[in-house]
Amino acid sequence: MANVHFIGAGQMAEAIIRASLAAGTLRAEEISLEDIDPNRIALLTERYGLAAEPLREDALHEAALVVLGIRPQDDLASVAARIRPHLSAGATVVSLIAGVTLQKLETLLGTGIPVARVIPNTLTDTGFGYSGVTLNAQATSEQVESFLTGFGKVLYLPERLIDIFTGFGVAGPNYIYYFIESFTDAGVLAGLSRAQATEVVLENLLGSVEMLRLSQKHPRQLLDINNSPAGVGIHGLYELNNSDFAAGLQRSVLAAVKRTRELGETE
Repeated sequence: MANVHFIGAGQMAEAIIRASLAAGTLRAEEISLEDIDPNRIALLTERYGLAAEPLREDALHEAALVVLGIRPQDDLASVAARIRPHLSAGATVVSLIAGVTLQKLETLLGTGIPVARVIPNTLTDTGFGYSGVTLNAQATSEQVESFLTGFGKVLYLPERLIDIFTGFGVAGPNYIYYFIESFTDAGVLAGLSRAQATEVVLENLLGSVEMLRLSQKHPRQLLDINNSPAGVGIHGLYELNNSDFAAGLQRSVLAAVKRTRELGETE
């Protein structure tokens, strides 16, 4: 992997750096940072053994990948105008900015620059989870693949699906954590200790995922296998079917997708 320069050293940039170093897809000397907060740069430089901060222009010129890790509400136009003259001929710009389209990025950066729009997953340290990626006409998967696989799996999508992926896939762990918390509380309510309930929930979750992978069956098929006539399981499902569980989860995903689109519109 050639040099990677991060513009914005926030939590996501740190998570990517940490995971990439652990996976061996980046070396500390290949990483450079810039941020409006010098204390943040000093902290990450010390924490991960990065090289001393180079001049911004030198770091940009030497970078094969320039990662935009700023917020949607930040002044992207000023950032683009500053970095544009210093990009090397082979550099690819990787945008982590939610809601900002390839067209807007190309308008600000200039034509002919390879741009990858990436929505990173939040499970970076685990090796699980997909980052959603869409490429402009000048970018190729070979330019970004080794970088992206340092912090999870990669799902290439047409841009029209990126906002949907953000609200569904990237926000996905939120729904899982909420389910785990609620299911654990149910075990405590029924009489188990929290430690016991937590362990049972996590084991059930891991085992159920593995059953789906191994059997290649639809969840409904496994539900049918798991429920005997007039048994315990079907009585529990009856109550769940009478709740707002499924529709509430679906509304949550749609609300997250809607918010992602709003971020892009107000940028």
